[in-house]
Amino acid sequence: MPLSEHEQRMLEQMERALYAEDPKFATALEGSGLRTYTRRRVYQAAAGFLVGIALLMAGMVAKQIWVSVVGFLVMLGCAVLFVTGWRKVPKPGEQGAPGVRRQVRQRRSMMDRIEQRWQRRRDEQGH
Repeated sequence: MPLSEHEQRMLEQMERALYAEDPKFATALEGSGLRTYTRRRVYQAAAGFLVGIALLMAGMVAKQIWVSVVGFLVMLGCAVLFVTGWRKVPKPGEQGAPGVRRQVRQRRSMMDRIEQRWQRRRDEQGH
């Protein structure tokens, strides 16, 4: 459920006050943690993919099919993690993917219209 305009203004005031009081703490909470975590996950998936290739080749050289199958499965799993992680990495300054931001904006405008209608009805009824 999106925040109302009043709640958004209050949140912005609280953020400004936090930055004024303790800029180091506010910067630490800024949201780069998700970007760092996701980027680390992408790098780990790439390294795991290389390990999978090594297992696949080692299984072929040693003529152990089960090692090759395990290597292939590791490669497949890491490829999935890499692709899904890469899509989720927000760019610096962004908090999410652009498509998600557009959907939130559309929901917010719909909620604003609903709130406006509700307020008009309350005003018409005299509350």
